[in-house]
Amino acid sequence: MSSLTGTPAWRDAAGHHEATAGITLEELFAADPERAARFTRSAAGITIDQSKTHLTPAAMASMFDLAHQEDVLGWRDRMLAGERINSTEDRPALHMALRTPEAGRLKISGERVDAAVDAARARMRELVDTVRLGRPWGAYGGVITDVLHIGIGGSDLGPRLACEALTAPADDGPRVHFIANIDPAERDAVFARLDPAHTLVIVASKTFSTLETLANARAARDLLASALGETAAGERCIAITGRADRARAWGVADERILPLWDWVGGRYSLWSPIGLPVAMAVGMDRFEALCAGAAAMDRHFRDAPAEDNLPLRLALVDIWYTNFKAAGCRVVVPYAHRLRSLPHYLQQLEMESNGKSVDRYGHPLDYATAPAIWGQEGTNGQHAFFQWLHQGSWCAPCDIIAVREPGGDRDALAANAFGQAAALLGGRDQETLRRAGVPESLRPHRTMQGDRPTTTLLLEGLTPETLGSLLALHEHRVFCQAMIWRINPFDQWGVELGKERADALVPVLRGEGDAAGWDASTRGLVARWRGGEFL
Repeated sequence: MSSLTGTPAWRDAAGHHEATAGITLEELFAADPERAARFTRSAAGITIDQSKTHLTPAAMASMFDLAHQEDVLGWRDRMLAGERINSTEDRPALHMALRTPEAGRLKISGERVDAAVDAARARMRELVDTVRLGRPWGAYGGVITDVLHIGIGGSDLGPRLACEALTAPADDGPRVHFIANIDPAERDAVFARLDPAHTLVIVASKTFSTLETLANARAARDLLASALGETAAGERCIAITGRADRARAWGVADERILPLWDWVGGRYSLWSPIGLPVAMAVGMDRFEALCAGAAAMDRHFRDAPAEDNLPLRLALVDIWYTNFKAAGCRVVVPYAHRLRSLPHYLQQLEMESNGKSVDRYGHPLDYATAPAIWGQEGTNGQHAFFQWLHQGSWCAPCDIIAVREPGGDRDALAANAFGQAAALLGGRDQETLRRAGVPESLRPHRTMQGDRPTTTLLLEGLTPETLGSLLALHEHRVFCQAMIWRINPFDQWGVELGKERADALVPVLRGEGDAAGWDASTRGLVARWRGGEFL
């Protein structure tokens, strides 16, 4: 059994929680006129305001003590030094080397990381320039007007989010499309938007064996072959993978295979050649600006003292609500349509990283990790689940993300973001309703308790730099959580188990195998599926 909950710092933090459990957010603000400034920090184009959380300065200090006890910043330094902190797979976690020159000078198997990264980046630029400058593609010619990116999980969510966030109507790049789901409905809908004679297919798979990705890739290649012929269709495929041998066997030539190294996890891979569709959509210079924004947050994470360190501050509030307030989820609401996929991206980043029940040494945990992450863009979410936030029986901490940029009615959007946070803080009591003339019988229905915690993240604009900073901020936030929880955030064995079972069931469902070895429920479902008996 893990001993974290018995440590001095954990017990001290628990004591602060018990001592402040009855104090409301409004009382905290009334007692400290400087509270908003005291709990606000800025770095790398992002400001975070944590004043609408239930931590007193003393409680926050106890959380920093917990971080120091668990040597979070020491673990950060080990990650930066290239140590094999992914212990279950015996690998370093060097995603920062893709964007931070200092980390790039590390050596893996005797080779400097930056040499490999620079070579891949140069090859990316060649491919991007060919497409965006309208040059003929390969021996069979033709310009590329559509780019189809096929991946799933970390090979899909990051590039999809970045393309949505950074692509503007005036951009002169190719149309970029994504397929992740193995459901033919998604695939067919995307195929209908393509011009096969002018389409380039990117297949992104670290192992080049992912069932969903390869099934979609085969279908895409068949589509190209119907318009171009088999040989030309093969020339229109790019592979991004850690298994070049499998990509070659699939028919992709070496000059169209880009690397994905084993020291980069899928959900941390946007900065690698996995970001190729982003570069295709917005240009290589803007992709490199995205990486530069992430590098700025990396430097902040590396250099800022603990008390001013944005990723650590966010992680400590997460620990407070998960472990001392028993909050089983966190809600993410970006007030920017271009960030509409951010909740899905963060859902994978955090839940796949930290959804663990044993510590890094294999000991069972006696405390919670990784709350469920969910959300939707504002203001749409206000008309979906904000009723639950304001008056529901659960109290869920909420991240509200606002973007300060010109154009349109941005003031109204910001007013919704800040106004909802204020309403969750203050609520509305029955006395206020009485003074407003609300009948007594309706007052209980229109009362809102308030005292619902929020953290506001304010971006100085939605540029490649600020987007890179925002995503790196969350990568480091998840890392800090993991180090306090004593878990390894860089493996995902649960994902592997599910994939193994799915792969084994495909021939059974097709009538090519026996279901006898499966549990009774699965046998029954297979029988109904194969027999079409649903009554």
